[in-house]
Amino acid sequence: MAGIELNSAAFDDHEVIPRRYTKDGEDLSPPLTWSGVPAGTAELALLCEDPDAPSGTFVHWLVTGIAPTSGGVAAGQTPAGGLPRTNGYHQQGWGGPHPPQGDRPHRYFFRLYALPEPLVLPDEPSADQVHRAVDRSQLASGTLVGLYQR
Repeated sequence: MAGIELNSAAFDDHEVIPRRYTKDGEDLSPPLTWSGVPAGTAELALLCEDPDAPSGTFVHWLVTGIAPTSGGVAAGQTPAGGLPRTNGYHQQGWGGPHPPQGDRPHRYFFRLYALPEPLVLPDEPSADQVHRAVDRSQLASGTLVGLYQR
């Protein structure tokens, strides 16, 4: 399976997510860029999850229906053609990191999936439900990991 190159101008892979993009700051979604989307992609899906959350993997951002030709998204925006879905805070769109005070740094996995057909999910899908849905059909994926601690 081919790989998608996923990057952010705000932080490097396995580096700290700046406060601006967290609940402690402006709570803006970070800027992202991507390349290497394969031919035959009908849509992209973007997931940001925290597997270190005390209650289990927490969905911070889920956007489906992203245009395969989009190439990225600016800070605080929704990717082109994308439909913001409900996050773990029960809100639409981005909900920034806000780990418990004193926890070790949490890992925030930004995952972009290239899909050959529209993704079908329940109204408020868990991270596991997203993984099961994309694992069956993804053409390619890319991952960027950010860290944050309070």
